[in-house]
Amino acid sequence: MEGKQAAPASASDEGAKDALGRALGPTPSQSRFQVDLVAEGPRKAGGDVGAAGKGGEEAKGRFRVNFVDPSAGGESPGEPGGGGSESGNVSGVQNGGDTVMSEGSLHSGGHHHYYYDTHTNTYYLRTFGHNTMDAVPRIDHYRHTAADLGEKLLRPSLAELHDELDKEPFEDGYANGEEGTAAGEAAVTYTPDSKGVVKFGWIKGVLVRCMLNIWGVMLFIRLSWIVGQAGIGLSVLVIGMATVVTTITGLSTSAIATNGFVRGGGAYYLISRSLGPEFGGAIGLIFAFANAVAVAMYVVGFAETVVELLKENGTLMIDEMNDIRIIGAITVVILLGISIAGMEWEAKAQIVLLVILILAIGDFVIGTFIPLDSKKPKGFFGYKAEIFMENFGPDFREDETFFSVFAIFFPAATGILAGANISGDLADPQSAIPKGTLLAILITTLVYVGIAVSVGSCVVRDATGNINDTIVTELTNCTAAACKLNYDFSSCQAKCPYGLMNNFQVMSMVSGFAPLISAGIFSATLSSALASLVSAPKIFQALCKDSIYPGFQMFAKGYGKNNEPLRGYILTFLIALGFILIAELNVIAPIISNFFLASYALINFSVFHASLAKSPGWRPAFKYYNMWISLVGAILCCIVMFVINWWAALLTYVIVLGLYIYVTYKKPDVNWGSSTQALTYLNALQHSIRLSGVEDHVKNFRPQCLIMTGAPNARPALLHLVHAFTKNVGLMICGHVHMGPRRQAMKELTTDLARYQRWLIKNKMKAFYAPVHAEDLRDGGQYLMQAAGLGRMRPNTLVVGFKKNWRQGDMREVETYINLFHDAFDVQYGVVVIRLQEGLDISHLQGQEELLSSQEKSPCTKDVIVKVDYSKKSETDTSIAFAPSSSERTPTPRKDSKSSSSPLNMTDQRLLDASSQFQKKQGKSNIDVWWLFDDGGLTLLIPYLITTKKKWKDCKIRVFIGGKINRIDHDRRAMATLLSKFRIDFSDIMVLGDINTKPKKENIAAFEEMIEPFRLHEDDKEQEVADKMKEDEPWRITDNELELYKTKTYRQIRLNELLKEHSSTANIIVMSLPVARKGAVSSALYMAWLEALSKDLPPILLVRGNHQSVLTFYS
Repeated sequence: MEGKQAAPASASDEGAKDALGRALGPTPSQSRFQVDLVAEGPRKAGGDVGAAGKGGEEAKGRFRVNFVDPSAGGESPGEPGGGGSESGNVSGVQNGGDTVMSEGSLHSGGHHHYYYDTHTNTYYLRTFGHNTMDAVPRIDHYRHTAADLGEKLLRPSLAELHDELDKEPFEDGYANGEEGTAAGEAAVTYTPDSKGVVKFGWIKGVLVRCMLNIWGVMLFIRLSWIVGQAGIGLSVLVIGMATVVTTITGLSTSAIATNGFVRGGGAYYLISRSLGPEFGGAIGLIFAFANAVAVAMYVVGFAETVVELLKENGTLMIDEMNDIRIIGAITVVILLGISIAGMEWEAKAQIVLLVILILAIGDFVIGTFIPLDSKKPKGFFGYKAEIFMENFGPDFREDETFFSVFAIFFPAATGILAGANISGDLADPQSAIPKGTLLAILITTLVYVGIAVSVGSCVVRDATGNINDTIVTELTNCTAAACKLNYDFSSCQAKCPYGLMNNFQVMSMVSGFAPLISAGIFSATLSSALASLVSAPKIFQALCKDSIYPGFQMFAKGYGKNNEPLRGYILTFLIALGFILIAELNVIAPIISNFFLASYALINFSVFHASLAKSPGWRPAFKYYNMWISLVGAILCCIVMFVINWWAALLTYVIVLGLYIYVTYKKPDVNWGSSTQALTYLNALQHSIRLSGVEDHVKNFRPQCLIMTGAPNARPALLHLVHAFTKNVGLMICGHVHMGPRRQAMKELTTDLARYQRWLIKNKMKAFYAPVHAEDLRDGGQYLMQAAGLGRMRPNTLVVGFKKNWRQGDMREVETYINLFHDAFDVQYGVVVIRLQEGLDISHLQGQEELLSSQEKSPCTKDVIVKVDYSKKSETDTSIAFAPSSSERTPTPRKDSKSSSSPLNMTDQRLLDASSQFQKKQGKSNIDVWWLFDDGGLTLLIPYLITTKKKWKDCKIRVFIGGKINRIDHDRRAMATLLSKFRIDFSDIMVLGDINTKPKKENIAAFEEMIEPFRLHEDDKEQEVADKMKEDEPWRITDNELELYKTKTYRQIRLNELLKEHSSTANIIVMSLPVARKGAVSSALYMAWLEALSKDLPPILLVRGNHQSVLTFYS
């Protein structure tokens, strides 16, 4: 095959020149490999050669190796001169290294240049020196459709490689004779403007952001107070505990972030793609909101510090509260301006703020080494062992406890997701997020611990600030560290203004240059506010793009080169402004902390869940995580939520749960391959295997039905009736046998599988769809009965519709149909035949297709539902479960306008009404059970199961049995006893003593007239002719057979009379199915029995179990 493909290429390449006049075929002397730089930026397929040289401009270090086959050149290896030295490079300079020719040159001048790339035309990609369709592995085949980094290339499909060739290659310019995608359209291109897009590295994008966000106001204002309350030892423990939680979360974030390409949306993106849209949607919304309110929190922190300075200098504008509001509002407007100016400006502002922050910390450290006498009365003595020893233990005052101090400190450790939140703006989120986040946690923790220890070693807990408190004479009863340093602060039993416990501005006092500390406070608050102001809209935009909350769709739109969410910025600004005007943040702070902690908990849980689900797609590049440590992290986060504030924790749980339930109820049409899906599969698999080790028991018998529906939407009545007794009870598999040409049927199988399974789910059918291809219905039925199901979840009952048009159709179909029953009994299946007088098959009706198309519409389905003319089947109503053969199933599109659709005739209208009758609530009426023969109890179990369903609960079961006239009471009592032992409620039992009475003459005559065309009449023919005819048409009824089964024939006719007499008003009749001996009763006679038994009656189920007990009265 390869040889055949190569021939036309070398022939038509001869003398082929490109637009620059260079030959395309490489010379034998040329290297067999040619390396092109490939631009990571988006590329356009099919550009012209005039774009030479552009390819390498924005290259980011990715290379493509083109394998050049010397023998496929313009001339054979023995005849040099097939091209210049540059020849192989034409495609490389053309569009970033893609081997693509322009559409025009492909078919110009009678010469075809078969120099194609996979995504242009998959027919002749140069792979390993052979002209074969097979594509070499490359990253572009694995991209999503909308990949920012380049096009998605389509590798050749298996069908293109494997199917037989219909035509000569490229006879019509298409591969494989298949029209559809012209060369060049096969690449799904997505080309945003790549110029000017700002992408950050790990330092600028993650490390700087995380450090700024973690170092908050706490560092300067509250850390000294925490050391005073908890002592150095417990302060370090508090910092350590907070760090454990954040480090575990950092490891989990790194694991998720390195498990595949991360787009914008930070925590929301990580959680939603791991745990699915329900958790993602809930967390995304509260996380975006938490970030928006956090802006207000940080800005008010800044404003309070400014107002403090104004107060010291006596320059308040109005009063404290209103000054905070005014300054906060002005600040947030300025921050909004910086954000809207673009990410680049925002990043520059962050760097400036970081420098100020580091200078402030340096200023404090230098200050600790220069103890001035002027600062001693305020409690600062420089590094002293006595102070260290005194401050090492705790001294909790004013009802503070270890946990209350921890709750105050913990918000200072949050902010570790600041880098991950702008994941869409990082050049390489996979390496940046782990490196930046973990390093930021390490640096900030060391700084926190360092400052806690140093401030605890330099400053005493209480100081008066009074210079006259120096000790002149030795005091005997003073043991405090200050006494040893010649200061007596014993008067501080009441309340002193200075010292760790009393003065929040200890760091300013200690520092070498106090204003720098104020600058540090400004820097810490503003940088955190800025980071939150950028994070919130980005997360919200990602959430809106996924259409999880349809009402927020308008916020998905981005503007400019960086796709900035301007609408989101405005919304965040308004939320922040609202909370700034409240200016009471002591209530809001714990809720914000809890919102952050809820997202940390879910990130940790995501890693545990993904590892637990053992999904093959879970393979993070970051290896330093452990599923159990992540679970501990998730539990710790939940505990910390309660420690910080129990009512805020409960509120957070309620909000997350509410959003989770809402999203679950809405069922967004997304499929992200979440670990929830993977775990569902794993659970199903493990339970199926566990179930297969359990022996069957009669108490646990369930009717597990294989229904020969054909296309499920073609016979809704059959589906709904069976669903009434299998829903939440047993298995239901819709079997569909595709017949006709194998190649076409195979294509239909794959498309139908997804389409009809989706149809079943949409219509709330708890069923599976199982299509097979077979030569005829009998083979297909055998395949399904033998292979359908899994382990213990295998069908045990075959359900078919009654073949209504059996007298008009081909009798070979009847033979096939009856043989299905024999095959089912052979494999120990029960059989149920369902007959509606109007018929079951509605596939030829227009209205149904309209109904279908309205049901099928959904945002992500690409199925085009057209009205269908089933060319042959529309003449007669086929109620049997024959899937029409492929030739008959080819849909012929019709105009789908309501004005042109003709009104249905009465027959079709009745058929349509009948097909939906089991969807309605069934009123107070009867289900008549004619339990004539004991088949193990299936005939009785099915009606009982039907009455347990809501739509049927008002129906009463009436039982009819055969008996002798002189023992009617005895038989009724015996049956009543049996039913009560089975615990099955019934309203009445009727014993029929006249079953064996001869039927009416006119009914016998009608039966004989019905079977006349199918009789063999061997007595009127010669022996040889009769034998030959019986061999050719085995379904024919012989005179001998008719005489032999006369009694049985009369019984079916008589039963029909009795059914009309007693059960003509029943909602549904369930009756024992007569069994015909294989090889003894011809198909036509058996079919005639079923016809005679069930004609002109309400819906009837003819049931025959496999004669093994399905009911028991033992406990």
